[in-house]
Amino acid sequence: MTDPVRVDTRDGVLSITLDRPEKKNALTGAMYRALTAALGRAGEDPSVGAVLIKGAPGAFTAGNDLKDFVAAAESGEGLTSIVAFLRALATAEVPLVAAVDGLAIGVGTTLLMHCDLVFASDRSVFRTPFTDLGLVPEAASSLIGPRLMGHQRAFELLVAGLAFDAERAAAAGLVNRVLPAERVAEEAFAAAAALAAKPRRAVAISRRLLKGDPLEILARIDEEALLFAERLRSAEAQAAFRAFLTRG
Repeated sequence: MTDPVRVDTRDGVLSITLDRPEKKNALTGAMYRALTAALGRAGEDPSVGAVLIKGAPGAFTAGNDLKDFVAAAESGEGLTSIVAFLRALATAEVPLVAAVDGLAIGVGTTLLMHCDLVFASDRSVFRTPFTDLGLVPEAASSLIGPRLMGHQRAFELLVAGLAFDAERAAAAGLVNRVLPAERVAEEAFAAAAALAAKPRRAVAISRRLLKGDPLEILARIDEEALLFAERLRSAEAQAAFRAFLTRG
């Protein structure tokens, strides 16, 4: 069986590939833990100067695997694996580059707000159906989103749950470049390798100046996680999840 999170290092770039195509790269708790470990490895390996996150062609990620997600919540594991991954994203010390092709749903969209460069195919779709599931935004997107794209567009994406196509995502500042699907991974890797080839400390210091102190982001991740957990127990969310899991 193919590993659903593949990691390899080449030319100073640690590439993380989501490879669960039969589920459109939907994320399980085990996959979140693998992602967190990969980001930790990137921070500890002096040969790594950038991280590239991508999905197997056709889907970046459909977001959380809801069956796995509900089972984890019911077992008491809750959001631990997800929050650990989000905190690792927020505190990553090397540039993060994303290559998006196809669906980028839920955390598939919000994680991009932590990336430094995002390349997307012209067939990509970005959507965060949090309120449709009785939930609230995560990954500090409620803080970063309005700063990145303004309140109205952030509201469309994070609260109204409207889908953005690649051009709309680029206009909102979520995506740097829109490319044909067959060029996305190649262009994103080239950009990551170019960053990795630059003087590492200069890049790290400059990146930190642009991003600022991560404590505010971490505090919002934790605040959202508490509200998210509360909403998971709500009648609204339970009804929405039941409807999703029982639909034919």
